[in-house]
Amino acid sequence: MDPFRSGQDVLRCHLCETLVPSMYCDICHIQLCKACVGEHLSDDFQKHSVVLFKKRGSTLKCPKHAAKICELHCAECNNSICAICVSSGEHEQHKKVDISEYVENKKGEIQNDLQELEETIFPKYQEIAKSISSQKSACVENSQKMKTIIDQKGKEWHREIDNLVMKLKLGIDEMDSKHHTVLNKQEADTERKISEIKQVIYEQNKLIKSYDVGLVFAYKSKNNVFRELPPKITVSLPTFTPHQINTEKMYEQFGFLTALSIKDDENGCTTPVDDAIPPSARPLIEPHILTEVTTEHVVHDSLVSVCCLRDDEVWTSSYDRILKLYNLNGKLLKSIKTRPWFIPCGIALTGCSNVIFCDTFNGSLNIVKDTGIWEVIRLQGWTPHGVCSTSSGDLLVIMVSYDRQEKVVRYSGFAEKQSIQFDDKNQPLYSGSRSFWFPKFITENRNLDICVADCEAGEVVVVNQAGKLRFSYTGHKSHVLDVFRPFGITSDSQSRILISAYYNHNIHVVDKDKHFLRYINNCRLRSPRGLCVDSNDNLIVVEYDTGKIKKIIYNE
Repeated sequence: MDPFRSGQDVLRCHLCETLVPSMYCDICHIQLCKACVGEHLSDDFQKHSVVLFKKRGSTLKCPKHAAKICELHCAECNNSICAICVSSGEHEQHKKVDISEYVENKKGEIQNDLQELEETIFPKYQEIAKSISSQKSACVENSQKMKTIIDQKGKEWHREIDNLVMKLKLGIDEMDSKHHTVLNKQEADTERKISEIKQVIYEQNKLIKSYDVGLVFAYKSKNNVFRELPPKITVSLPTFTPHQINTEKMYEQFGFLTALSIKDDENGCTTPVDDAIPPSARPLIEPHILTEVTTEHVVHDSLVSVCCLRDDEVWTSSYDRILKLYNLNGKLLKSIKTRPWFIPCGIALTGCSNVIFCDTFNGSLNIVKDTGIWEVIRLQGWTPHGVCSTSSGDLLVIMVSYDRQEKVVRYSGFAEKQSIQFDDKNQPLYSGSRSFWFPKFITENRNLDICVADCEAGEVVVVNQAGKLRFSYTGHKSHVLDVFRPFGITSDSQSRILISAYYNHNIHVVDKDKHFLRYINNCRLRSPRGLCVDSNDNLIVVEYDTGKIKKIIYNE
């Protein structure tokens, strides 16, 4: 058939060109009609394997001996082999199966894979694709909804501002009207007096020129009347004093966006994507206890640290070397025994809600997953004292060396990312005290400042995210015992820093710029140590002397 006159040629027998041959030689790779099969097989110089056309490819030539057909499959070598391969002894001790059996087994395996793909895996991918599409639609819908609400709020503010401007202008017009009324009255009185004075002057001039003695004798002076000048009215003109626009206050009154976070269902980690616009201000109120839990701890093994898993569940560490999860009804939900030599210091939660803690004995950081403990960082020559998670998912660790150097190290994915040790004058930022009985605690404030409470040094050192010193807080002047030993430290959504003063049995509240705000000293606190806040800015505190856990509300 002329290929230039036809869009597609048809299959023909290789020997007689019969259309659509039904047979195929797997060795020679040619098409054959049934009539020509015998002629093709009569070639004694080569082995042939003629099969139905639809089964072409079912005969496998030996890769080592091209003229031979593979009849077996070597399981250990994972190769198809022919009779010569077998007789060579190379596969003598190997397990061999018939090639057709192997093919059937492989097809069974493929069938199982196909079934799993079609019935399980593919539908799940379709569900994920559908979910992504739904999430994208929901994202667009939610964004549009938020923009509509913000636009409505903006219009509301514009209306209020327009009304305010109108009221102020009306006030000005009203004051102008009153002012003009007073001035017009005084102007009319003054014009009348001037007219009267002009008349008197005219009459007096006439009398001076007059020879009528009777009129002169009848003259009476009116100067006493005119000497009493009308009262001088002094008006203090109104002014408008514009206030400087306070953007932060505007956000507080207008509203705020919560931060976007993405949760990975595979490992349960929640990743913050960006910072939220600051939330509304929450003024301080008189503190009082919301919940008080009595644990089984006593002084010699009492509570040291605490962190919130949920608003009603907290992890604690203590000198009995057991990490315990309590709910705030007092029920022990889980307990994990650490190494017998473990000296507890700070504990924190990772972004995946796993507990991470410092082991001061062997200089390691460890993560609790399910009921197992996994070492993730081992320090050389340094002892970790406190640890916290940051808003970006990093870890901050305060550590002291054997030669009393001290620094804060930031870890990202358990790899060191930043080290903070000296100020701008190359002087140590931290005291370097190493006592295990006076531990150090660390937290990241909401403004990204890094706050370290050093009990033995009696100070809280605050640096910014870049490690530059912002201030050092050594307590308020009204200490009961005139000693400041900060044990626990945390911060709330308003960037306020809360510090437990162990010996004074109170908690200091200071703002992000060091200004003292108040004490929390009215909640029967007894030797407070570890601190944390829940999602509602309620304070969770553990007491060393009593083994109690207290939830305290201190702001609106």
